[in-house]
Amino acid sequence: MTCPRPPVILDFDGSVKLEPHDGVRVIPLQTWQESIRFGCRWTPFKLLGQTLAAQLPVDYGCVFTGSGDYHHVTQLLLQRLAYLPAFDLVVCDNHPDNMRYPFGIHCGSWIYWASRLPQVQHIHVLGICSPDIALGHAWENHWAPLLRNKLTYWNINVDTHWLKWIGAGDRSYTFSSADALTTRFLAHLDQTRSRAVYLSLDKDVLSPSVINTNWDQGQLQEHHLHALIDACQGRLMGADITGDVSAYRYQSRFKRWLSAADGQQVPSPAQAACWQARQNELNQRLAARINACW
Repeated sequence: MTCPRPPVILDFDGSVKLEPHDGVRVIPLQTWQESIRFGCRWTPFKLLGQTLAAQLPVDYGCVFTGSGDYHHVTQLLLQRLAYLPAFDLVVCDNHPDNMRYPFGIHCGSWIYWASRLPQVQHIHVLGICSPDIALGHAWENHWAPLLRNKLTYWNINVDTHWLKWIGAGDRSYTFSSADALTTRFLAHLDQTRSRAVYLSLDKDVLSPSVINTNWDQGQLQEHHLHALIDACQGRLMGADITGDVSAYRYQSRFKRWLSAADGQQVPSPAQAACWQARQNELNQRLAARINACW
């Protein structure tokens, strides 16, 4: 049995394995790992975009990008949708991914670049528990998409009062729990049901009781993601999933320093294998849920 829109694995790091009967397409990209992982300059990023344009099937389904270190690849997937009417980008992530990065684009800055795409009407980042949006990191956030009413943070127990000082106080909603956040956002989706949705899931938004990643994690449970996916029934026009686990030692000293500065865990090979097994079981369930919502 194959899916009408088969999933695609962009195989940078070997972390994602899906059952073959889903008609999955695997695109080998291991040779790009050093240049693209975590962050990259614009020249290799654009070259990767050309490679994907040549290899992605015409009508593909959910895209798996592997480690959360590749979340910026979502930007390339969004760029491919310039021919579509404007849609909302809904991102589940423990981090805002709207941070400043002066060397090109990286997994923590791509939201800013997505906000500049005309086909992206509004971006909602759900489930942020990271202090990246608190006062101590205010200067690291790109303010432009917040001030232009292009981006909204949906966070759990993070104090974002500093946004009021710059005139963007209504661009962040704070909730006491994942249940409260999900309930409120599902109501928002119901109010905007005429808009198409692109869904991007970084599994670091999930509690460690669900799966483990090599980034600090949030508080959402799997059922919250299921409810969100189900709410996109009939309006989902694109989706990707990241946040899988893989260990990699950069050849670049600069990237090794950046990765260490962000506090990434480096699991042992045995630990990584255990984590990957649970991750791939979850991937299978999420892919099945998404495939029912096109």
